[in-house]
Amino acid sequence: MPRTLDPELRRALAARIRYYNEMGIYDFYRQPVSDRARQEQEVLLSTNQPESGEEMSPRKAAAGTVPVAEEDIFEAIALKPEQSVSDPAKALKIIREDLGDCTRCVLHKQGRKQIVFGVGNPKAELMFVGEGPGADEDAQGEPFVGRAGQLLNNMIKAMGIVREQVYIANIVKCRPPGNRTPERDECATCSPFLMRQIAVIKPKVIVALGAVAAKTLLAMSASMMQLRGRFYDFRPAGMGSNDPNWDGCKLAVTYHPAFLLRDPRQKGEAWKDLQMVMKELGMKAPAKAAE
Repeated sequence: MPRTLDPELRRALAARIRYYNEMGIYDFYRQPVSDRARQEQEVLLSTNQPESGEEMSPRKAAAGTVPVAEEDIFEAIALKPEQSVSDPAKALKIIREDLGDCTRCVLHKQGRKQIVFGVGNPKAELMFVGEGPGADEDAQGEPFVGRAGQLLNNMIKAMGIVREQVYIANIVKCRPPGNRTPERDECATCSPFLMRQIAVIKPKVIVALGAVAAKTLLAMSASMMQLRGRFYDFRPAGMGSNDPNWDGCKLAVTYHPAFLLRDPRQKGEAWKDLQMVMKELGMKAPAKAAE
């Protein structure tokens, strides 16, 4: 159940966020709350509660009848600069410019050559999200261009479409050293930009490639066996859309192409996942689907 905020505190937070927006600051990161700070908050809230038998004023009663989730403040007020742009290609360019030569996490000083932002159709109905760039991707600045990328291209082709019709991105935009799994804080730091990309593209379906992508997007921890085989209702965290007709999309989970290269026996299972996606999108596979 979401926490609610005292109306006065909510107004103060709203004013502070507007202040930062006016200075061009749009990204906010939640810091862990210490036990002491939590206790102080509880004491503060308890002093604002009416004593037993005390009559609550109409203003307080009205404020208490419509609780406002804490996240709503950031979503409603901290508008991103790209949300004023109707052209998704231009909006993605704004996000890329905002990302800049990113130094927000340690990956920027661990051997990356360049940021790998994302590529594809800015109006794509289907979006693929992987884990992070590898050596080939880091060299070329484009996601999924190595051996795993070639397999992903074949998977997309088997669905009866081509790579240029979809949008492809990763949870983190810098190559982790030695292609290691991205750390949780690296994913948490980088994923807000991915959420902004998703909100701009407004896909109908996202396919999470592998456990890291699935767990980060869904904010849950489970095995691939548990995650696969169903759709999840997905809405990019902390983001609204400038399109009132788009309120999120479906998300499916399948194996990462790099895993399928190591264990080709699972290609059939991945194809089942893609067939589920195709059915959702009303797509028909060509007569000879690639294996």
